[in-house]
Amino acid sequence: MQTGELIGLLHLASPALPIGAFSYSQGLEAAVETGQVVDGPSAGAWIANGIEHILAHGELPFLAHQFRRWEHFDTHARETLVQANREFLASRESAELRQETEQMGWSLGQLCQSLEWGDPARRAALAAIKPLALPTVFAFAAYAHQATIEGTLTAYAFSVAENQVSAALKAVPLGQLAGQRALVAQREPIARAVAIALATREEDIVTFAPLLGILSARHESQYSRLFRS
Repeated sequence: MQTGELIGLLHLASPALPIGAFSYSQGLEAAVETGQVVDGPSAGAWIANGIEHILAHGELPFLAHQFRRWEHFDTHARETLVQANREFLASRESAELRQETEQMGWSLGQLCQSLEWGDPARRAALAAIKPLALPTVFAFAAYAHQATIEGTLTAYAFSVAENQVSAALKAVPLGQLAGQRALVAQREPIARAVAIALATREEDIVTFAPLLGILSARHESQYSRLFRS
């Protein structure tokens, strides 16, 4: 990995990136409310299951295919980018999950335009996609930083894991050491998820996650919430 690629991916995966990731729990707060996550080990297991059994088969392979479309950009790729983005948004199982990817996608898209990442033709195509899903614009930003697909997927998965640990620190709540143990425990699940995603064909992408959908929908009307819904 080249230094420039590493710096770019660290930037995109950083919690300091101003796209609002910290304000969402991706179902974890509802899992705490229903007693499925109660301590460090159960939080770590929840996050690992989400990465290895949901992210690996849905969001990560979608990200990989969108990355390839930005990489091999032409009229057909542009049309496919728009259609795939639309299908991904339709796959969100709750209003909360759709709002999350749209809001964060819009925020990262604005950042890409303001910092003039990528070439003008691709930036124009990005600006024309509305609403914009987060993986679509993350793929654009990673390509603009000359990242590899594998590095892009790893950075994306790690950012999800880190955000989930951050949410667990507040919602369970966990101490800092327990949080770090949970984050370290995600290294192997992330590596396996990336390998699965790289081998997944577009027609084999699966977003089936009924428990997550139910918990996310319940979170929308949860009596007391720390995280956005």
